[in-house]
Amino acid sequence: MDGDPKVEPELDSFSRILPLPYRVAIILVCGIWAWGLNLHYLHLVRIDVPALIRYSSRLSPAQRHVAHHQSTYRLATFLSVPLAISLIFFWTITGGNRQTVAEWQILPQSYLIFFVICFIVPIQRMSHSGRSRFVQTFKRVSIGGLAQVQDGKFGDILLADVLTSFAKVLGDLFVSTCMLLSSKTTSTSKPDRGCGGQYLVPLVISIPSIIRLRQCLIEYVRVQRNRTPESGWGGQHLANALKYSSAFPVVVLSAIQRNYDPKKFNMSETGLFRLWLLFVFINSFYSFYWDVAKDWDLSLFSSARERNDPEHPWGLRRNRYFHAKQMYYTAIVIDFFLRCTWSVKLSPHLDHFNDLEGGIFLMEFLEVIRRWMWIFFRVETEWVRNNKGPAPDDILLGEFAPKIDED
Repeated sequence: MDGDPKVEPELDSFSRILPLPYRVAIILVCGIWAWGLNLHYLHLVRIDVPALIRYSSRLSPAQRHVAHHQSTYRLATFLSVPLAISLIFFWTITGGNRQTVAEWQILPQSYLIFFVICFIVPIQRMSHSGRSRFVQTFKRVSIGGLAQVQDGKFGDILLADVLTSFAKVLGDLFVSTCMLLSSKTTSTSKPDRGCGGQYLVPLVISIPSIIRLRQCLIEYVRVQRNRTPESGWGGQHLANALKYSSAFPVVVLSAIQRNYDPKKFNMSETGLFRLWLLFVFINSFYSFYWDVAKDWDLSLFSSARERNDPEHPWGLRRNRYFHAKQMYYTAIVIDFFLRCTWSVKLSPHLDHFNDLEGGIFLMEFLEVIRRWMWIFFRVETEWVRNNKGPAPDDILLGEFAPKIDED
């Protein structure tokens, strides 16, 4: 996890084609398409995601015959078409001219307002129940709340984890709004990631991690109140809280580096970078370990005996729902590399890539892709836990009975 770096002194060619508000909109819409793909594939392999997240049954007979992924695709299409029209209109009017791009902020900002309204207006034919459920869950999760198991705890955790991958996008949304309200600039001008003060944008970027941190502490308190031999003492939740806490030094040090003043800090710029690198290393590899060992319950980081257990392929686990073991290995490799995108800064040939608006956009997009892939295996793991028993220090979410592959 990293704060956003400095940008070019003038509006670059990429920003003239895709100003900051449009980039935010594109990633948000792609996130909805990605969720539809998650639901679609998991539906095909007979993993009941709505049951796992405690999604209430649809009341309308017509809605019951529409799969949840189809409703998601319908919503994504409804949001994509106006976005495409808005972009084409914007490109036609501005022609890539710096001054014209800055003057026509009304187009991308109007779309963002439209996007928000779509989740509020009760239009029955546009995934009304799904949007209502999302808004209710988002309200609870936004303050770090966590439902009880029977009320959709797993769904709350999924949404909060997704928000951590959209942290930089949320930061850009704040920057775009701040620039819109400023009398000195427009939201389609050169992004001012210091808008609102040196630490305000880093604070916004940190909010998703704060949310997950609070959820982990809530889970720990619940385990302590209802402690049983099966539930353990809740240590795993504290360890998970520590993982999210490790993101805060990265964000703060990134903000300090961006506004480095040798008169204010008793540390050289090189020393500050090395300290940032240490914390980013801890956050990235701790998060990667947690993805594989805890979120996916794989044995890659377990003892040699568990890792080499003949009852399952090396580094995986005995009970798996996805038949092809290559899927798990591929996910591990991709997750590792995308968790380590910060290493681009260490290459003398690529370090400037992080200073370009196009590079920032690509890094944000890749993180959303990584989270999309992560969801497949996180949901599969939860499905297996419900059928073969929970992992230590976890809580059962329900009883299901699909066929699960065993070696």
